[in-house]
Formats: sequence, structure tokens, C-alpha cells
Amino acid sequence: MHVACFVLVLAVVVSIGNGSAAAANYTQETVDRYLRIEYQVEPSAAPPVVSGYVYNMHPNVPADRMQLAIDAIDASGKVVGTSSTWILGGVPAGNRGYFNAQVVPAASYRVQVLFFDWGKGGGR
Repeated sequence: MHVACFVLVLAVVVSIGNGSAAAANYTQETVDRYLRIEYQVEPSAAPPVVSGYVYNMHPNVPADRMQLAIDAIDASGKVVGTSSTWILGGVPAGNRGYFNAQVVPAASYRVQVLFFDWGKGGGR
């Protein structure tokens, strides 16, 4: 069961990376324009923890049901592990949402938006 879930997540990450994600309601240009990710790594934690914020720079529309992919990258640049985490409560328009996730030890990490829905504009 866990292998099947991992394969599914990996397939989605690969398809998004290739720009061919089916049923996505955004493009990479939209993500780059309206969403910014800042994160830090706590390597001394066992296991390490990646935490940070996703900033929604869209002034009128929240980003709901957001899931992030976190790639663990070794010194040669190879992905040695992938995990995911959700932004609980989404990211309000013009604001930020917090995340944290345990990850496998690695030389560096890459955090990317895996999935989200644009919410209803005009506030909540």
C-alpha cells in the first residue's frame, strides 16, 4: 500500500516537473507569479525537519488545499527521497501559510508546490 502511494506521488511530481500534470488548475507561470516559498532546515533534529512559509501574493484569491513536495538531494544533485506535506488551512490572499515536515537526511532540499486549488475571491 505504501509503495503504491509513493509511486502515485512520484508520478504526479514527475508529471508536474515535466509540465504535463492533468487536471491542474494552474500553470507553472501562475505558481511562479503568485506563490513564493521560503524554508529552512533543522538538520540537528532526528530526523531533520524542513519548515517555512508559502506566500500567496495574489491580492484577492486564497490558495486552498495546498500540498508541497520536498525533495531530498544528495551532494551529486540526485534526489534521494521525496516527502510531502499540506498547508493546513490553505494560504489566504495576500498572506502566508506555515508548513513543517520531517525529511530524510540529505545535503540539500527542494520544496515545490505539488497541488492547490484557487479559492473564492473577496475574502472569507
